[in-house]
Amino acid sequence: MQQIENIVEQKCFQLLKKAHTFGASDLHMIPNDENYFYYFKKNSQMFEAGKLPLNMGERIISFFKFLSSLDISEKRKPQSGSFQHIFNSQKFSFRVSTLPSIFGSESLVIRLQQHDNAKILHSLSLFRDASEKIVELANNRQGLILFVGPTGSGKSTTMYSLTKYCSEILNRHVISLEDPVENSQSHLLQIQVNERSGVTYSSGLKAILRHSPDVIMIGEIRDKDTAKAAIQAALTGHLVVTTIHAKDAIGSMYRLMDLGVSVDELKQTIIGIVAQRLISVSSNDLSAIFEIISDEFLTEALNSIRTGNIFHIPHSLTLSYQIERGVREGVIKKN
Repeated sequence: MQQIENIVEQKCFQLLKKAHTFGASDLHMIPNDENYFYYFKKNSQMFEAGKLPLNMGERIISFFKFLSSLDISEKRKPQSGSFQHIFNSQKFSFRVSTLPSIFGSESLVIRLQQHDNAKILHSLSLFRDASEKIVELANNRQGLILFVGPTGSGKSTTMYSLTKYCSEILNRHVISLEDPVENSQSHLLQIQVNERSGVTYSSGLKAILRHSPDVIMIGEIRDKDTAKAAIQAALTGHLVVTTIHAKDAIGSMYRLMDLGVSVDELKQTIIGIVAQRLISVSSNDLSAIFEIISDEFLTEALNSIRTGNIFHIPHSLTLSYQIERGVREGVIKKN
């Protein structure tokens, strides 16, 4: 039995090391009725990397759940957690998520992130003027900055970079509230939501406010409680940085309204909305482009929402314009 457990442990870390060497952002394990197929996700594309017998795949998932302090016996409900491990003297954070499948086995996704790997914000952006505008927003002492974009668009990476700027350049006290903590960062105090232990977004925020933060990072607004927590924090004199899933920048405000936030609360809190995408550049790397709504354009958008009119974002601010600009300047690969 001990030998089997050793083999499973070795296989687990071999998979992670293989995914890291490939340059993958995620490791996926997906079952059918006979095998587990595993895939590496890189640059928003899935690459099949191999397969495992069903029983070996189940043992591997159980071991990853054990490392992430998840309930190994529970296979009927989705679970999420995280753990850390060192490869080649570098510490990595792994966010683990499980999902039950129709075959009676669990599917697994692991997000791979190097520990304390917050990059300089200007190095993430394709255009310097866009990152300078985001930095300008962060210089505010109070308000809500929203990052919008699909899964895998780099929102969390940008937020970590922005909080690093707030901590190291602006000398501000930064605390994050995340579910779960995706990547350990030395420049901020990170609190993980744990509802079983009574640490919800609401209770966690109340505890955070007693530690006199200047900047609060909330991992993601996904429900009414989280939306309320973010708005309250911004209203009490703090700079709040968070993400929300919406189609575009304007859609994020309607999404907040769906979650019970009033138009008046939006006007009192939001200082900037940043829609983000990753784009292939001529060097075959990925870089971020941003659609930023702030200042007078944000005021116009909020007034349009109040009156029921349609707000048209100036073309020069849109993501499509950023792509056109990149193609003109020869930094974006043509399809």
